[in-house]
Amino acid sequence: MYRYYLNIGTNLGDRKANLKHAIEALSEGAQRVEISEMIKSAPWGFTSPHEFLNVGVALYSPLSPQCMLSHLQGIERALGSENHRDSSGAYIDRLIDIDIMAIEDSKGQPLVISTPELTVPHPHLHDRPFFLTPYLELKGPDATNQ
Repeated sequence: MYRYYLNIGTNLGDRKANLKHAIEALSEGAQRVEISEMIKSAPWGFTSPHEFLNVGVALYSPLSPQCMLSHLQGIERALGSENHRDSSGAYIDRLIDIDIMAIEDSKGQPLVISTPELTVPHPHLHDRPFFLTPYLELKGPDATNQ
């Protein structure tokens, strides 16, 4: 069993409904789901008039990290968010974006993964307040040990 710390962001359409639908999809098959407070943020890495709404999610799942990544990408596609970058590689507005911030194994030990498809902990976890604030809320008192 793994504990996944995820961040869900949206800056298009009905943002609260987008988050709700993503959380519902994530909850299917999960053993337990915890949700942080929502946080508003300006776009990171690109300019847009559309403000993001983000939420952190901690969920317990038996899925391996690679299977979870595939599952999350499937949820993004199902909710209408195909691409997070334009043809030049620049970030763009999106209906939904689900990132894996961190993963713990069944003993609560943090995993470190570095593959072309997945890097954990997320390389920008500590650079992005809209990641770090929900993560610390979900992590609780143990957060100072990370």
